[in-house]
Amino acid sequence: MTAPTSIQPADLPPTVRTYLAAHAARDVDAALRSFAPAAVVVDDGTTYRGTEEIRRFLSKAGAEFTFTTTLVGARRVDDTHWVATHRLEGDFPGGVVELDYRFAMASGLVAELVIGT
Repeated sequence: MTAPTSIQPADLPPTVRTYLAAHAARDVDAALRSFAPAAVVVDDGTTYRGTEEIRRFLSKAGAEFTFTTTLVGARRVDDTHWVATHRLEGDFPGGVVELDYRFAMASGLVAELVIGT
């Protein structure tokens, strides 16, 4: 992979933007449509494989907390890898965190999403 290049959030691939909007709105079905059938999501040390496990992740992710999320940055790593950085503020431990959502794309869908700092 090459060094990431900062871009405007509007320049993220449409599927990534669609996923981020659906996830922020807690629209599980719309978010799930962004993923390839064999996609993988890694969040907080747990790996979710395939659409059924990803559906469970999307249904529960952050549900126990109240928070706001703001897209504060975006980077293009190469033709298939993108990073969206979100700032979350809420009633979770620590109250504020910036998380990178690292996307690997295949055939216009999310093949892998790794969420972390």
